[in-house]
Order: sequence, then structure tokens, then C-alpha cells
Amino acid sequence: MKKIVLLFAVFASLQVTAQQQYWQQQVNYSIDVKLNVNDKSIKAFEQIEYINQSPDTLTFIWFHLWPNAYKNEKTALYAQYKEGDKEGAKKFKQSDKGYIDSLDFKVNNIAVTVEADKKNIDIVKIILPQPLLPGGKINISTPFYVKFPTYFSRSGFIDDAFAVCQWYPKPAVYDRKGWHPMPYLNMGEYYSEFGSFTVNITVPSNYVVASTGALQNADELQALKASSSINKTKTENFTAYTPLSNTAFKTLQYKAENVHDFAWFTDNDFVVQYDTLALPSGKVIDAFTFFSNKANSEWSKSVNHVEDAVRHYSNWIGEYPYPVVNAVEGPGNVSSGGMEYPMVTLITSPEANTETLDAVITHEVGHNWFYGILGSNEREHAWMDEGLNSFFQFRYEAEKYRSNSIFGSALPAELKQRGPSEFLAIIYNAMNEIPMKDAIETPSEEFKNKDEYGIVIYLKTAIWAFLLEQELGRPVFDKAIHSYYDQWKFRHPYPEDFKLVLESVSNRSLDDLFLRLKEKGKLL
Repeated sequence: MKKIVLLFAVFASLQVTAQQQYWQQQVNYSIDVKLNVNDKSIKAFEQIEYINQSPDTLTFIWFHLWPNAYKNEKTALYAQYKEGDKEGAKKFKQSDKGYIDSLDFKVNNIAVTVEADKKNIDIVKIILPQPLLPGGKINISTPFYVKFPTYFSRSGFIDDAFAVCQWYPKPAVYDRKGWHPMPYLNMGEYYSEFGSFTVNITVPSNYVVASTGALQNADELQALKASSSINKTKTENFTAYTPLSNTAFKTLQYKAENVHDFAWFTDNDFVVQYDTLALPSGKVIDAFTFFSNKANSEWSKSVNHVEDAVRHYSNWIGEYPYPVVNAVEGPGNVSSGGMEYPMVTLITSPEANTETLDAVITHEVGHNWFYGILGSNEREHAWMDEGLNSFFQFRYEAEKYRSNSIFGSALPAELKQRGPSEFLAIIYNAMNEIPMKDAIETPSEEFKNKDEYGIVIYLKTAIWAFLLEQELGRPVFDKAIHSYYDQWKFRHPYPEDFKLVLESVSNRSLDDLFLRLKEKGKLL
């Protein structure tokens, strides 16, 4: 017994030491951007405070210029479509192309050398005029111009509506495993540094903006809330937002803390829904949804879905830390689903019924936890984001509806009479019958096609998490998830960090279960 106590004492000591050695960079942004609706473009100026919190001296910084991924058929984005998504490759060829240019990088107001990446036109290296010592900070600035593509792979325009994503020059992550410059891909998402954003967005006055961050313009915020009140009891024939003035343009300021990305969406016919959401701690946040007047009438319930998602995830994982949460109806001519960014998510499910729309909104809002707050490397370990989030989405659907979005109406009516735990066990056994070739712990770009990526990263990981929950028991599992959240929020956890927390809380080795992340084929 004494040996066991001693072992756990040593284990706890090692965990504290590991936490003390952890570091991450800090990147604070200030961006002024103006939308040109006619030209389908933006002009902007960016200033970045880059703080080197690593123990290393830096002589360069890798940057992502992801709008260039849409520029031509020589990009990694197109190559991925060509390799594993023929329909996507066809759409890429047919789309208006996008790009970023007019860059003029300076560091502390000194012009710098910019080296192009040899393989990818959406990655560059900024050579620093002076070495950046540990604990030092620099100011990086540049103007830039972005020409939007036709809406495609999360970003672009459809008519006069804009999804402004992957739009600004962004430093790659430098962490304990080195630099992580990566080309933009559709199948395989992001890894970015945490920091703060102050973004001034200039748009035509009749446009509504849904964005990462809290809106600082009190008059505009009040106008959005007032617009919402008009539609509070409607299920169709909604009233669109009315602009505050007849001026040509307005400038809206948004601020965000402890985020690693910033996206915004804007259109001239958005309907607004708004409500406040009180969390158990007493914290009150603003919940907004934005949708077209032509939207599926199910969107009349959308703000309730957002609030339910935040309540459940706050209870299961940890309290939502931001002041606002938004969901935006996306264009209906793209594949069903959604795309998440901190505090704001795009939902593209035009034919959804109540249960389906709720599930999609919950999944995307849930990414505020798995991706937004727990900022893992999605390109290398996509399961830590998509798969864990899917596990909690399936729990949400089971508890609220006795439904599952993977099987939809194919579920027998008798199954809905089961309790949520029994229901989920049956669902996971049914999921396990879907062919699953690759291992969960497979880098995103190594999947041969989007179908295998989706099945393995979303479903197979959810099955693995279910096995983990069965092994630990739900009370211990939930306690461990809360501990994981508390220890790693606003940080960059790797699989070994997740495992260490689970083992610490459960007081048991999980080597065998974590080895199964590298196992091909079915898990059950």
C-alpha cells in the first residue's frame, strides 16, 4: 500500500513539473478592415503584438496567408480535392478565385525580408531584423488586400453575402514541438496561437455583421436587440434588420480575449434573434442568431438551440467563458453542416427539421470548447476536436430527443422508448458496423478521401470516447473532462496531456485504451 501511495505522489509531482514547464506564445491583433461589396474584396491594415514566451531565441516567424489557397490549381487545397473529392475539385475549378496581396511586412516599423515557402503559396517566412529573445515582444504590421472567391471551403461570397474566414495574415504556432506552418486544407483544420483581437469592420450601413468578439458599438448593439424583439413570436415572414442611419458606411468594433481565430459574416437581409443566457455561476451572456428572411422556419427556434447547447456543454465540460455566442445561417447551395469559429458559427442545413437543426447548431457551438477553448493541433490530432465534440453531441441528442443525426429517421420507434444510456449503447454498437479502415490517430492530410476522414475522426473517435466512459464510469469520466478543461483551457493540449489528466483523476493506467487510437478497423 505504501508503494502505491508513493507512486501516486511521484506521479502528482511529475504532473506539476510538466505544468510548470509548459509555455505558449501570445499574439495580439489590431485590424482595420473595409468591405467592398461590388468588388467582392476587403482592404485592411493589421498590427500584431507578438510575445515570445518560449525559452528560445527566434530569428524568423512563419506566417499563414490562407486566402492564397483559393488562388489556382497549384495549391495544397486543390491537390487535396483532386486526390479525394472529385466533386470538390470540380467546384474549385468552377469557382471565382481568391487571393491575398498588397502585403508590406514591417517589424517595429522596419521593412523585413519575406521568404516564400518552396511548396505552398499560402505560407511565408518573415525574417526578423533582430533576434527575438525569450520574454521579448515585437510589433508586426502590414496592409493587405483580399479578393474573395465564390463561397467555397468555408470562405467567400454568395451574391452580396460574405463569409470572411481565413482572411488575415496569421503567425503559425510555435510550441514545445517546434514550428507548425501548414497550408490551408478543407479536410483538416487549424492550429493557431491564443491572444486578443480588436477589429474595426467597415461595411455598408444596411449590412448586419455576425462576428467573433463582443460588439463595442452600443447603438448598433441596441438596434440588433430591438430588431430581434420584432421577430420574437414569428415563425415566418420575419422582419429584417433596419439600418440606424442613411450614411453609406458604418464602422463596427469587436473585441475578443483568449481566442485563436477571428471570423465574421455579413449580409444585407439578416433577420436577428436575441436572448440572454444565465449560467449556473450567475454569469449572463448574449446569444444571437442571424438568418435570411427566406430561411427554413425552423430558424425561429434557433436561439433556443444555441442556449441549450451552451447550457449542456457548460455543465458537461466547463463553463462557457466568453460574453457572447452567435450562430449564422449560411448559404443553402453548399453541403449540409456547419463551420465553427470562436463565438460564431456558420450553419448550412437548409432542409433541417427541429432535431437536425438543433444537432448541427449544438455540434458547431460545441466547438467553442473542442477547438476554441481547448486549442489542440487539429491538423495532426483532429480527433481531439471533431471526435470528442461528436461524442458530446451524440449525448445531447440522446438525452434531449432519443435521436442520432447519423441514423436520422432510420431509427426504429421502439428505440426511442429506451433510457438515454441504453439508447447510446445501441447507437454506438450500430455505428461500429460502419466500415472504419484507418486509425483514429491519423493526420488529417493522410486520409485518402473525405468519407473515411469523417467516419474515423467523427464516429470512430466517438466510439472510442464511449469505451473510455464505460471503462471509467460516467461520474469519473465527467470529472476527468472537467479537470482537462480546467487545466488546459486557452492552451494547446496534445494527446499525452489529455491522457495524463484522465489517469490522474481516475488513478489508473489508460495505456491500452490510448493504444487503440492507433488501431485500424472496428473498435467494438
